[in-house]
Amino acid sequence: MTAANTYRETYKEEANEQLLELETSLLELEETPEDAELIGKAFRAMHTIKGSGAMFGFDDIAGFTHEIETVYDKVREGIIPVTKDLIDLTLMAKDHIKSMLDETPPDEARIGLTSSEIVTAFKKLASEKALFTPPPITTYSDRASSSYTSDGNMSYRIRFKPSSDIFLTGTDPLLLLGEIHSLGECKVIAQVDNIPPLDEMNPECCYVYWDMILTTNQGIDAIRDVFIFVEESCELTINTIDLEKTFEIEEGYKKIGEILIEKGDINKEDLKKALVEKKYLGEILIERGLVNSGKVESALIEQEHIRKIRDKTKTKEETQSNIKVPADKLDTLVNLVGELVTVQARLTQTTSAFHDAELDAIAEEVERLTVELRDNTLNIRMLPIGSTFGRFKRLVRDLSGELGKEIELATEGAETELDKTVIEKLNDPLVHLIRNSIDHGIEPPDVRISQGKPATGTILLSAVHSGGNVIIRIQDDGKGLNKEAILAKAMEKGLVAQNADLTEKDIFGFIFHPGFSTAKEVTSVSGRGVGMDVVQKAIDSLRGLINIASVKGEGTTITITLPLTLAIIEGLLVAIDRSSFVIPLSIVEECVELTGEDVKRSHGKNIARIRGELVPYIRLRNEFNIQGERPPIEQIVVTGRNGEKMGFVVDHVIGEHQTVIKNLGKFYRNVEGISGATILGDGTVALILDVPKIAKNVEMAEAVFG
Repeated sequence: MTAANTYRETYKEEANEQLLELETSLLELEETPEDAELIGKAFRAMHTIKGSGAMFGFDDIAGFTHEIETVYDKVREGIIPVTKDLIDLTLMAKDHIKSMLDETPPDEARIGLTSSEIVTAFKKLASEKALFTPPPITTYSDRASSSYTSDGNMSYRIRFKPSSDIFLTGTDPLLLLGEIHSLGECKVIAQVDNIPPLDEMNPECCYVYWDMILTTNQGIDAIRDVFIFVEESCELTINTIDLEKTFEIEEGYKKIGEILIEKGDINKEDLKKALVEKKYLGEILIERGLVNSGKVESALIEQEHIRKIRDKTKTKEETQSNIKVPADKLDTLVNLVGELVTVQARLTQTTSAFHDAELDAIAEEVERLTVELRDNTLNIRMLPIGSTFGRFKRLVRDLSGELGKEIELATEGAETELDKTVIEKLNDPLVHLIRNSIDHGIEPPDVRISQGKPATGTILLSAVHSGGNVIIRIQDDGKGLNKEAILAKAMEKGLVAQNADLTEKDIFGFIFHPGFSTAKEVTSVSGRGVGMDVVQKAIDSLRGLINIASVKGEGTTITITLPLTLAIIEGLLVAIDRSSFVIPLSIVEECVELTGEDVKRSHGKNIARIRGELVPYIRLRNEFNIQGERPPIEQIVVTGRNGEKMGFVVDHVIGEHQTVIKNLGKFYRNVEGISGATILGDGTVALILDVPKIAKNVEMAEAVFG
């Protein structure tokens, strides 16, 4: 690839990120149209796309985006208000830029309008809306930014020096200080240099005054209001602290001197004289009687206050250094780490045979480093699932508008991290599920109101970690699934006998069959029976589980359980005769013995009583047709699946095993019950069991053959 092509691909990648940022900002802006920060984010995204586009030869994108940016410049200035029409048109423009990036014809991208038509629509909208000029939107950036912290607060230096007879008016200065505390973060320093000797003191007089450092989002008037009733009987000084200037001063004694000069506690000439001595400045000033210790303490507290604000501001303003790495290079790194884990296991197994303490120590150190390298490498592949959640807001917005429904998408656990490969493969199944919730689940507004529900339906998309898995839920408050209609359709298609005794879970499971749909008419959204079977296959390919729970009239919850990563898993290594297998440890609940007496007591049924509970089990020896004599005492590995227990009988349980997953290759990729393979420390191959698939196949076989 030439350098020019490399730059163009880099631009496309960055432009797609900016488009995603633009879409997210627009959807949030629709809910809060006066948010200046969101308007600025949308404008900056378009400006970046335009500027970089012109630089790398995407002149058509640059020219088109320039026209949209011009309109949003007026939006920033408050000349054009944010309306639904503006958001709709901007989202259409975003889709058009995306189609130009992907070099997709507009008709295939379903934009609906050409570049010139979109630009014309923007100009028309701008000319109409510009007649109504809303008040300008005030942001912190409009104010004197040098005095504001990164949170939009301002810092003030306050000196409150009440008259000596303030007590005679019935005023308590401590109450005033308490009110100042309520305005924000405040530091108070009592100055006692005016206190006379004890024999000259009048107990009815106030000799103390106070210095305060206040950081608040309130204005100076709010501070003055605290002292409004004593302003005639006190000296009150309120000054803003110029943070921009103080940030430029290095830490040390000079800053204290600057503060004292600004407060009027010392003059420049005295400060210069004091700086000649090689001592701490505060000590020199106190020794010479130029200032008292209280004023030095006040300056030190202000110095520390400014240092904290500076550090906080720098932390927020510093841009994190990131390096973009192509996904294939990252995949190669993970594969190499996987190979290293395998070699490390072999090293550990080999050294154990030599009984050499020094060799064992080296093997243990290699194991420690390998585990740390493995964990860090896998963490690099982890991405917050919120990046996927954010894409569905546009889907819900557009689809609900098309169907005439009012639907709100809520999300929880967007920070939950998942392997990037899992996230990429999860997008399409979630699209299908959300589309079904919108079309089949949520009712039209008038129907919801007649049923006592709010007109706006809600779809909740959530994610949470659970051990080595991530649980994702799609929950709606719609009409729920119709068990009777699903069962009738299943009987019509010959999927179940007329007199079959099925659980609610069994009935809901029919919707995953290919071509299954209870929709009475085919729409552009659904009704063809294509979708849920695709979802099932996609989740199976991710070694995940999907479960449906529904209450008629209240809504449906679809729960997807997925492994955190597809590269390396913690497994339980088991053996049958001379064959080794790995069961994912995340679904293993316990291991128990199975004796000949236990088998006799079950009267030919594959059921074991474990602590008073009957648990069905599957003999893996039979499933994989492994010959040889069974040991007198076998082992049952009890697993949990969708809240139900299932046992798998093996000859021996060897123990936990760090499993590097290898593909079986194209000739064996469709072998049911096996999800992959791994290489053991002695070089032999162990197959990784697809436990849900094995259980499902056995259940289906028993249903057919009894």
